[in-house]
Amino acid sequence: MTTAPAATRAAAPAYAFYALGVLVLAYVLAFVDRQVLNLLVEPLKRELGLSDLQVSLLQGPAFALFLSAAGLPLGRLIDRARRLTVLTLGVAAWSLAAAACGLAPTYLVLLACRIGVGAGEAVMTPSAYSLIGDWFRKERQGLAAGLYSMGAYLGSGLALIGGGALVSASEAGGASGWRLAFLATGVLGLPVALWVASLREPERGGPTRRPPPWREAVAWVKGPAGAAAGVVNAAVALAAMASYALAAWIPSTLIRRFHLPAKEAGLGFGLVVVTAGVPGTLLAGVVGDALRARGVRDGRLKVLAAASLIATPFAAAAPIAPSPGRALALLWPLVFLATVAVGSGPASLQDVTPARLRGVQHALAVLAVNLFGLGLGPPLVALVTDAVLRDEAKVGLALASTTPVMLGLSAVAAWFGRNLYRRALTDAA
Repeated sequence: MTTAPAATRAAAPAYAFYALGVLVLAYVLAFVDRQVLNLLVEPLKRELGLSDLQVSLLQGPAFALFLSAAGLPLGRLIDRARRLTVLTLGVAAWSLAAAACGLAPTYLVLLACRIGVGAGEAVMTPSAYSLIGDWFRKERQGLAAGLYSMGAYLGSGLALIGGGALVSASEAGGASGWRLAFLATGVLGLPVALWVASLREPERGGPTRRPPPWREAVAWVKGPAGAAAGVVNAAVALAAMASYALAAWIPSTLIRRFHLPAKEAGLGFGLVVVTAGVPGTLLAGVVGDALRARGVRDGRLKVLAAASLIATPFAAAAPIAPSPGRALALLWPLVFLATVAVGSGPASLQDVTPARLRGVQHALAVLAVNLFGLGLGPPLVALVTDAVLRDEAKVGLALASTTPVMLGLSAVAAWFGRNLYRRALTDAA
């Protein structure tokens, strides 16, 4: 592993943005590995004889449960150990597990490999936000969080666009496209792990560099700031539930309803995810910073609530649109608004979390978003499709009947949690 220089108290702005760029690249890779499966549903079902519910376990619970379970101990480790070393090992581990998915001979082996990807990715976000908190000044936290979060949408979009093209090209030549897609995305991760290892570890903020004892972390979680963070996590998790459900099943909706080839479905939805998701997450950070600078202390939660509420009618209309063009047109504002909602969460948490506890807090955030958002969103849609509608061609109707409820509940949680959040900001100050 590359030896990095010793920790430094504060990073120069140029180096902070350079280091953030490397973290964004690693996050892009994480979402490519995570989301490429969503375009491989149909070939996976054909080759391994799977149902929608079995595929949804690969998309959600198998990944999310172990990502969430590993998150808390790893978050604690991140608060105690050298963060860039932990992150480097995590990138390498999930990349090897992703490549192994392409070699899996059975469904159970593939399930185990997806568990490995989830456990490895558990280090990504807690490490990143802990590092961002020390690389950037408080007034830049929203912008930095937005830039980092855009990696999720770049990665998801690239997974859809590249995965669809790879599947189409390889199947035209008689190869197993889904296997090649997994192998290709996994191999890309190893040089990224080395790049992460070359970064300089910043000195931790706060009055002391000693890691906090567990009793301090537990006391904080039980206090007003922990309760406010819980409200933020709940609102973001509900919005993420809708986002993950859409990401998991929109490609199959386009393929099943309109008989689009995987390449066209991936290209169309992938472009929507990139062009709507990237500005959405940046807008969430910039607007949140601007409102906070103007004294609107709960501005980030107002942005979250408004975005989730306005997204609700688009969520009801887009999956059942009468044509692929109209569906993609309605998906653009839906993805944009859902991204603004989810993107408002990280900086909200940074504002109320002490520097000493960022690893644990962001591990809790990852747990909430993945356990509920990723773990429940895709399987709920699959369950409605298989058990209620009993017709895989009606997966769009299942999306239209579930995702608006998720977004509506997100808006309610954010709006009614504002008083608690303001009190937490007072305590943090």
